[in-house]
Amino acid sequence: MHSQAFTNPILAGFYPDPSICRAGDDYYLINSSFAYYPGLPVFHSKDLMNWQQIGYAMDRPEQLPLEGSGVSRGLFAPAISYHNGTFYIVCTEVSKLGNFVITAKDPKGPWSNPVQLPQVNGIDPSLFFDNDGKSYIVYNSIPPDNKTLWNGHRTIRMYEFDAANLKVKGSEKLLINGGTDTAKHPVWIEGPHLINKDGWYYLVCAEGGTGYNHSEVVFRSKSVEGPFISYENNPILTQRQLDPARKNPVTTTGHADFVEDKSGNWWAVFLGCRPYEGDFYNAGRETFMAPVVWKDGWPDFNLGSPELKYSYPINAQIDKSIERFNGNYLFRDEFDKIPLNIRYSFLRTVKESWYSLTDNPGSLTLRLRPEICAGKSNPSFVGFRQAHIKGYAATAIQFNAAAENEKAGLLVFQNEKNHYYLCQSLKNGQPVIELYKGDSLFLSRAVKIKKGKELFFKAEAKGDQYTFSYALRKNKWVWLETLDGKWLSTKTAGGFVGCMYAMYVTSNGKPSTNTASFNWFEAKNDDDAYQQ
Repeated sequence: MHSQAFTNPILAGFYPDPSICRAGDDYYLINSSFAYYPGLPVFHSKDLMNWQQIGYAMDRPEQLPLEGSGVSRGLFAPAISYHNGTFYIVCTEVSKLGNFVITAKDPKGPWSNPVQLPQVNGIDPSLFFDNDGKSYIVYNSIPPDNKTLWNGHRTIRMYEFDAANLKVKGSEKLLINGGTDTAKHPVWIEGPHLINKDGWYYLVCAEGGTGYNHSEVVFRSKSVEGPFISYENNPILTQRQLDPARKNPVTTTGHADFVEDKSGNWWAVFLGCRPYEGDFYNAGRETFMAPVVWKDGWPDFNLGSPELKYSYPINAQIDKSIERFNGNYLFRDEFDKIPLNIRYSFLRTVKESWYSLTDNPGSLTLRLRPEICAGKSNPSFVGFRQAHIKGYAATAIQFNAAAENEKAGLLVFQNEKNHYYLCQSLKNGQPVIELYKGDSLFLSRAVKIKKGKELFFKAEAKGDQYTFSYALRKNKWVWLETLDGKWLSTKTAGGFVGCMYAMYVTSNGKPSTNTASFNWFEAKNDDDAYQQ
């Protein structure tokens, strides 16, 4: 088989904090999902080139109560491990559960209900199974005696882990206090993973905060309990030293997890961002991959240049039969298959059936409910990640508003305050198309819609702008407005998530029996970096 190259990011759009494990000939990868539901998407690959989503680790309401959580709360930084026929995920649910562990025999699921780990005080837990049968949990935690010596001062701590009974044992060990060089006051040592190789224990961690100064660093020790010595050439991965004005930049790289492939080659998955200008990006933190080499007893990222590349060679071939998560792809859903495509996400835990693929076969029918996307409950919202700097999402909708509070349409959602909503509604008894910026009406335009006829909506991203259009007939797009994209960027809006395109309906706090049917949905990428 001749070598090809994989395309970065390997998971485009909001797929942050990747963790990877290998089980025999199979690789599994998971990501943070915050307040989106189901939680913790699970991906599978045979060759590290072709990735397919096979499920979610937390897809039952009793596993994941997200009611009342802000969109950037919920599930932070999971880690997946495989040992003796069992898969383990440890994670932090920051609002209610704290740190927990879940297990499965099959990573497709079902995964167990969470077992809380109350002694683990911190975030970013990761399990490590040693060759002598012992296992450990490492995590980011508070400074010694909770005395912060500088802003961002954190520690890496460890407990022995009882894998049979899913609980910690023994006493907590302090592995790293502060980071690589405490004289320089390093910030946010986190995202730890342990590796045992050639008689050394390697502790790889993120450092520098999850923004522009993000990096990956490594320590090693002859004992799992330390002392751990910092590598003199740290950081082993960062892009913070590069010219921000470079073409098609990837920034904020870090939070890496390592895997050895079947041939003895090493790779790391990690998060990165693709800004369209400065530190402005809307697609969130994405999953990248790069080769790793071992030199003089230390791991090094083999980027081929200081700048992370959009592709690296790999001994695998693209499988064109599977749905793409990277590169310039077109996703199109005619809603003719049951169940709903696994790629969609809901905002917080779904506890009642408000969407249907069978009420109007060939379309997705959403029930109008009082919940709104600006609240902290579960609205009638079916989201798909914005995976590009340039591209669009579009949908076809059939809807007759019965009152002015009833709305149905296409949402571009970053968080509860920062979103744009292109929708159909009613004003003075007449159908209107409305465009909202957050909860304020930006414009309203009367349209003549024949009852029962389709209306088409489109949101087009182009770097720092979103263009909104509608059509009464397919592909006869009428420009409505172009709005500021930076308002939906992480830099402006804050938080840890990326933008979602969503089919969204609401009755805005009032009861309703109305529904809206979406006849198809599509999202297309057209990013420049992939044209090279």
